[in-house]
Amino acid sequence: MPPSPTPAPPRPLIVGVTGASGLIYAVRTLKHMLNADGVVDLVASKASQMVWQAESGIHMPLDPDKQEQFWRDQAAVPTAGKLRCHPWGDVGATIASGSYRTVGMVVIPCSMSTVGRLAAGLSSDLLERAADVQMKEGRKLVVVPRETPFSLIHLRNLTTLAEAGARIVPAIPAWYHQPQTIDDLVDFVVARALDQLDIDCVPLNRWQGHLSHNAAQDAAQDAAHNAAQDAAHNAAQDAAQDAAQD
Repeated sequence: MPPSPTPAPPRPLIVGVTGASGLIYAVRTLKHMLNADGVVDLVASKASQMVWQAESGIHMPLDPDKQEQFWRDQAAVPTAGKLRCHPWGDVGATIASGSYRTVGMVVIPCSMSTVGRLAAGLSSDLLERAADVQMKEGRKLVVVPRETPFSLIHLRNLTTLAEAGARIVPAIPAWYHQPQTIDDLVDFVVARALDQLDIDCVPLNRWQGHLSHNAAQDAAQDAAHNAAQDAAHNAAQDAAQDAAQD
């Protein structure tokens, strides 16, 4: 079983949601943060509203209170934690100022257009302003790009952000934790993104190193035993078939 998650930090985490495909990454991030009694300031871009409609046929409300309920419904977390939603055009919101102290920000999923504007230092909406603030204040900014393949321009923009101190965590899952569901694959990416912020609230079978010598021997013996059983079974079937033909 995965270890129990630890409580989220008391300072708020800013979650930015862009118009990149893969809104499930944002939903699972909220689910785990809120279940850990975390404090989340969320800002979703204008394009993300269109992606909700395209991917799920769901309308994301614009009113902050209604949007909070919307995200809680999607994450299936009715009351735990604290969630504040900000309109994308409210550049006077708390998260637009460096004096508003946070644990950092994760942009998940992050579109390549957002990556390009962040790399150029542009702040055309609250999401981009909040991300720019994290960088200028020397706080942690985690970008989870969801695009494939990357063009040379994409790679250069991501390199610019990395050089400015942002952490780049592509939405690429692993399989060594033995995922059984799509949520397991998504949660791996969410966990690795939150790892960059020193937040450990996602139950995950983390890598424990190679099998011990004894365990490896046991596994080899089990495999040999199974192979011998299969061979004996096949030989018995062949003998029975030969006898029937005679």
